[in-house]
Amino acid sequence: MKLLHLYHDIMNLYGDYANVLAVQRILENSGEEVTVERLSLGDDATLSDYDFIFIGSGTERNQKVVLEDFKKYREQLAGYIASDKPLLMTGNSFEMLGNTITDGDGTAFDGLKLYDFTVTEQRGKRSTADVIASCDFLDKPLVGFINKSSMITGVRNPLCTVTFGIGNNDAGQTEGIADRHFYGTHITGPVLQKNPHFLLYIAGLILGRKPADDCLLYEQKGYDNTLKKLSERIK
Repeated sequence: MKLLHLYHDIMNLYGDYANVLAVQRILENSGEEVTVERLSLGDDATLSDYDFIFIGSGTERNQKVVLEDFKKYREQLAGYIASDKPLLMTGNSFEMLGNTITDGDGTAFDGLKLYDFTVTEQRGKRSTADVIASCDFLDKPLVGFINKSSMITGVRNPLCTVTFGIGNNDAGQTEGIADRHFYGTHITGPVLQKNPHFLLYIAGLILGRKPADDCLLYEQKGYDNTLKKLSERIK
């Protein structure tokens, strides 16, 4: 099995590299031989060669640098998503797939325009919160932390509904984006380490069968404790 960690060295905030390590560990514990390729600016990849692709969070400046390079993958990315292979983009990386990103100074940057949403960064302000959010395809809620400068409008197919914390914008409680097996979220933690049920779900998509779950004892205890503590703050 081949995993791709794209822009691993520039979209690398919040320890999000651990999402790839978590997927690799689950697949190997399920009996698979796994290769992880780490590519960045100026590299060229054939996306269809991979069983799973991950892109993590970056600074607002690095996001704009990556955006220009990322555009070369537009058609490949559309085909990859249509093929139902799993793609996870965390933090502001998934914002690049929309129509435009307008920075805090009012400068607009064209996105890949794969989805009809727009991103507006807040000047001198960040939105931060612990989060609990429910997804239709998961039997347990997601937990984690959001730290972003952006407000996103026009997402037609959100990943989840926030029951505690913040969403894509101040006007609603939906968060992230989902399409087939593409999942984009601002929830960090890293999100797959913090949410072992989401990790198992992603691994199951890659494998086409139920993955091994006997190596997730500590992750499960951490999740249970986090959900308990955050739920107490809702009361």
